[in-house]
Amino acid sequence: MNTSVLSRRSVLLGLAGVAGCGVPAAYVAPGDRGGADRSSRDKRLVFANWPLYIDTDDEDSNRRPTLDAFEKRSGISVDYVEEINDNDEFFGKISPSLMNHQPTDRDLIVISDWMCARFVRLGWVQEMDRARQPNVTRYLDPLLRSPAFDPGRKFTVPWQSGITGIAYNRRRLGREIRHVSDLWASDLKGRVTLLSGLDEAFALLMQGNGVDVTRWTADDFHTVCDQVDRQVRSGQIRRFTGNDYIKDLSSGDVLACQAYSGDVIQLQADDPDIRFVVPEEGAELWSESLMIPNLAAHKANAERLVDHYYEPEVAAELAAWVNYVCPVPAARDVLASSGDEELAALAEDPLIFPDDSMRERLAIARDITSEERVDFGKRWNAIAGL
Repeated sequence: MNTSVLSRRSVLLGLAGVAGCGVPAAYVAPGDRGGADRSSRDKRLVFANWPLYIDTDDEDSNRRPTLDAFEKRSGISVDYVEEINDNDEFFGKISPSLMNHQPTDRDLIVISDWMCARFVRLGWVQEMDRARQPNVTRYLDPLLRSPAFDPGRKFTVPWQSGITGIAYNRRRLGREIRHVSDLWASDLKGRVTLLSGLDEAFALLMQGNGVDVTRWTADDFHTVCDQVDRQVRSGQIRRFTGNDYIKDLSSGDVLACQAYSGDVIQLQADDPDIRFVVPEEGAELWSESLMIPNLAAHKANAERLVDHYYEPEVAAELAAWVNYVCPVPAARDVLASSGDEELAALAEDPLIFPDDSMRERLAIARDITSEERVDFGKRWNAIAGL
């Protein structure tokens, strides 16, 4: 998988002060978010997404079957732009327009939920009209329906989801890993990596301490920092990584690490000894979500496209290509009954469709507030050497 895709969850806090705090003048009140919607007379929309995050035709990479089907059915032309390579970078690109009450020239964007939280807090995205989205209402995974930053998912709809857990090499390690605390075992000294980004790393480590991450506190955060600092000083942690943990785990330099479920599916194709575990204490469920920016010129068209991807058949086609956790559980039955052996196997993969026992251990972490972000970022970055 291309590294530009793999960087989605491994960004640094480069613009944390600006993005997290903003200034009071940056907030946009609900009445000032909508613009003149040209959808009924202008059958098009602009959709900004990450590279390699949609299905493509095996014979022609410029064709995107699920998107082509929407265009044919709806008569709406989609200008699909693969321009998002980093959450903070994209924030920097479009924030001047949003802050100054100007259109972004984009009708639909996909960013990580921790960044979505900032957009929602700043009032930079519009509430979606669920009357135009019966599939979202019916099929959105209950686990993803009400994150702390957007209760009821009024402003955001998951595009794809994933799990932050632990990956390890079962053959090289010679035993199983079941707990976060197993990372601190003596036989793993110098062979463990953690994720470098604060937003990516903290929740799983808190869960290892038995914390309910939907309502964690500052004390929970500092407890984790104290623990990680000790493990850095003792030499237990080899380094902090972005998605380059993939290389370390494949080479054997690292035996266990914090990892994303979508990456491990790719790794397992080359090395079946690579395992992914949702620790018994739990793991973080995260999403990258669709949002409609303020003053979007084609809001209704964008809402129709979002709902298109929540048809189980369409969601199944996308899931089979991208291999992330599918936010439409009903897509599992579509794949299972497809008559295709390979697709039916995907329906049984718990890293695409988590089984009941895994689902019980997944939670969406409360996001880091703007008031917390600067101080927490400084402390974490000092430990991680950023």
